[in-house]
Amino acid sequence: MNQIFCTITDKSVKKIDSALFFALEKYIIDSGLGADKDSFETIKERLHNPPILSANEFAEECIYVILAGGFRQKIAKRKFGEIMDFIYAGGDVCEKKLLPIFGNVNKIRAIIKIWNNSKNYRNGFYELKTDAEKLTYLATLPHIGEITKNHIARNLGINVVKHDVWIQRLESVFGDKMFAQIEKATGLNRGYIDVVLWKACQIGILKFL
Repeated sequence: MNQIFCTITDKSVKKIDSALFFALEKYIIDSGLGADKDSFETIKERLHNPPILSANEFAEECIYVILAGGFRQKIAKRKFGEIMDFIYAGGDVCEKKLLPIFGNVNKIRAIIKIWNNSKNYRNGFYELKTDAEKLTYLATLPHIGEITKNHIARNLGINVVKHDVWIQRLESVFGDKMFAQIEKATGLNRGYIDVVLWKACQIGILKFL
């Protein structure tokens, strides 16, 4: 399979149209490269039909996002698996046991708080009616905050963009209407578009000069 190579800051590409977007998506899927801990199809389905998660499932989504912040996806996935395997095996959810798995004390303390209060956090989220209310609520969770709230929100089925460094660079080239234009061209949710474009930048099939 030939790698798609597209340099986007030399004015050779005027916009990300549907043909380019679907080519990027196909390459990533065919290469077996996931966008997050979930497959593209899972993320797309969640944005189309947001699930009602159990307390444990809600906690897992929070825990993954906490681990992923500032770390490579591969490391976050591995550590997430190790921590959840330990918890579900009946391990004592405490700093002493979890720090040897992941040595960031602030994140481990947040994970412990999330897990031990998962029912309350989960219920607090689903009691809210609007996406705006839910986003505000997510920002109050341990070690989530204003930046990371969009990551967890998207994984919970809210149609938002993470606006991380890759997406900011794309928008600096194509403008703040980029997502609206791609949504119109593809018929897809911007939360899913965000996932595909982020992965395309991260693996280098969209390149910057």
